[in-house]
Amino acid sequence: MNRRTLAIGRLKPGTQNGTEAEYARVLESRRQAGEIAWYAFEGVTFKLAADTRYTPDFAVMLADGRMEMHEVKGFWRDDAKIKIKVAAAMFPFRFVALKKRSKKSGGGWDVEEF
Repeated sequence: MNRRTLAIGRLKPGTQNGTEAEYARVLESRRQAGEIAWYAFEGVTFKLAADTRYTPDFAVMLADGRMEMHEVKGFWRDDAKIKIKVAAAMFPFRFVALKKRSKKSGGGWDVEEF
């Protein structure tokens, strides 16, 4: 098998993929515009069960102090969708998933709230 065709796999914790980096630029623009006060990549980890953790891509504090957890996805793995749903049921934050729209579809981000 040609090594170049193998999947790269997951990145090291703390390393953004291209879609996450693009969304970080969106968050930074919103911070500069005063819409959000703070954000951090992989800044919060939730304990869902004894050996189960969930780390959203971005923890975001809005300008009014409310906290949101943002998950940036190209596609969903079953376990990731289950984890965000469980976290949303357990913790008092707004959990949202963002999927980048293609330029052909007008660009921007699709938002799904949990």
